[in-house]
Amino acid sequence: MKNKGITIFLIALAVIIVIIIVNEYLSDKPDKGKPNPYQYSVEEFKKIDPSLIRYKESVNFRIGFDNPAAIAIYNDTIYAAGDDIIKIIDLKGTLSGQINLPVSPHTLKVFNDKIFFAAGNRLFVYNMSDESTSEWEPLEELSFITAIAANANDIFIADAGNRRVVRYSPEGHLISVFDGKAEEGALHGFIIPSAYFDIEINDEGKLWIVNPGMHSLENYTFEGQLRSHWKHASMKTEGFSGCCNPAFFTFLSDGRFVTSEKGLVRIKTYKVSGEFEGVVAAPDKFIEDGHAPDIAADSKNNIYAMDFDKKVIRVFNPVD
Repeated sequence: MKNKGITIFLIALAVIIVIIIVNEYLSDKPDKGKPNPYQYSVEEFKKIDPSLIRYKESVNFRIGFDNPAAIAIYNDTIYAAGDDIIKIIDLKGTLSGQINLPVSPHTLKVFNDKIFFAAGNRLFVYNMSDESTSEWEPLEELSFITAIAANANDIFIADAGNRRVVRYSPEGHLISVFDGKAEEGALHGFIIPSAYFDIEINDEGKLWIVNPGMHSLENYTFEGQLRSHWKHASMKTEGFSGCCNPAFFTFLSDGRFVTSEKGLVRIKTYKVSGEFEGVVAAPDKFIEDGHAPDIAADSKNNIYAMDFDKKVIRVFNPVD
């Protein structure tokens, strides 16, 4: 009788142990586990204080590309690249011309009567005066051109594949190359975790380059010497987050910066000094996990965003 009681007790104990083990197993499953005290949600950062929004969306232009690629504005004319075409569009969205290309471009820049465009490691120039296209000497196989900047005497290209900037003469002769390192042996120069590496020359003739892995915009001499920089690494509205932001930037007519971000997609403006100013388009304006839009601005500081997911150009006007 005593042995029977011990047996029943052991069986009951075994059942209790099995129940405890099963409960522990279930509680360790991803959908049953205890909340992670260190986990954060990006949802809270998608919310923008309405008082920070300085622009309103007014109109969209459908551009008819299967694969929209880039946008530029020169002399208040829109140049939109996609598929193997550049479309020339006025500020009201009316198509005024179209240029067929030998490649599908990834980026473009317009200056004077020339349109510079690139695909992979190849750089092309379309001359609007005689409607001819020429190709410059291709870069190395690993090169990937993500942006082009131009003035009367210099052409700069951002090569994300080799994390460097290449400077040319207007005729296509190589002048110099620099990698953003302050000195020989520096630990880092341009940090390019993905194919986002933008470059622009402002109306004052200053060369600005995004260092996306550092969440910074950097001002260089044409010879490649760092002059100044500003940065905002933060998930908050005023900052840049993720592996590599901003993805794109441009300038307003008074020298202020406009930035476009990937990941937490949003468009913002910054003062000439780099201080955060306001929001153009909040994350809720874009699809979930969408792409950073390429951006350009006209002479009245209206901002044009090429939405790669909706395949339209979206126009944002200053509220003030």
